[in-house]
Amino acid sequence: MADDVTPQTYATHRRYVPGFHVFVFGVLALNVVVAIVQLVRAPGFFTAWSVLLSVALVFLSWYARSFPLRAQDRVIRLEERLRLRELLAEPLRSRVPDLTTGQLIGLRFASDEEVPALVEAALAGRLSGEEIKKRIKSWRPDHLRM
Repeated sequence: MADDVTPQTYATHRRYVPGFHVFVFGVLALNVVVAIVQLVRAPGFFTAWSVLLSVALVFLSWYARSFPLRAQDRVIRLEERLRLRELLAEPLRSRVPDLTTGQLIGLRFASDEEVPALVEAALAGRLSGEEIKKRIKSWRPDHLRM
């Protein structure tokens, strides 16, 4: 896979799948527009139903993407809590449950050496998950992300 050889950074870590993000969403969005145009041209039950069905398909595709991502976030949260248990000394280790899911997701890209300082800053309330990602100097790539 070409992604596996491309170094990840904050700028390149997001997963972009053209077949899904452009084609599927593009066709479904265009389908909603076409259905609305048809409803305006020929109002009636079936053209209104077509608009409703088109909108439902957009929601279906959105949820088909977001539900697995939510499950992935839960796995990342668990993985990072286990990782932090190994990397952090007390009293930081006992404060790991105070980290938000977003902060834990941000920390997954940090090298082991950077983690303690980033956790300390996050627990002090100074860093969101995105801010953590921006501060990482030595990026741990995740090529299995969705």
